[in-house]
Amino acid sequence: MFENLGINSDYLIIAILVMLLMLLFFNMVMVWKYNQIKDRYRDFMRGSTGKSLEERFLVRFKQIDTLNDRLDDTIDRVKLLEDARDTSFKKIAIHRYDAFAEMGGKLSYSLCLLNDDNDGFIMTSMHNREGCYTYVKEVIKGNTFVILSEEERQVLEEAQNSIETVQSM
Repeated sequence: MFENLGINSDYLIIAILVMLLMLLFFNMVMVWKYNQIKDRYRDFMRGSTGKSLEERFLVRFKQIDTLNDRLDDTIDRVKLLEDARDTSFKKIAIHRYDAFAEMGGKLSYSLCLLNDDNDGFIMTSMHNREGCYTYVKEVIKGNTFVILSEEERQVLEEAQNSIETVQSM
């Protein structure tokens, strides 16, 4: 019958045998993959009943809920830190000097602490033989309402420029 169609029956049988071998190969691969999945399933289910699996899932879900609560708490803490950062003193400068000619050792100083809005204070401590005197002057938007000494003006300018220097590095 195949010869009437011009097909050699020997080639047809060889083609069918090749296809049969390919199917046998694919079948073996599928059996091998099935056994792998079956082994993994057995390992997963080993010693477990439906009840114990349910308990394991509930434990995992509780752990996830705990992690979500901790994440929410962490986010709240980060927000508090960000708010505190906005009002904290970031611009800092200090200048040590001799306030009086008879004193040495640069025991006097002016310290300036400012936030991002240039609000803060200048603390000046002047040391002489009779004692030490400390003054604090308020700074609002980079300005003071009292007269500043040369050292205090210098430390105020240094503090105002300190962040700009750091940011440009």
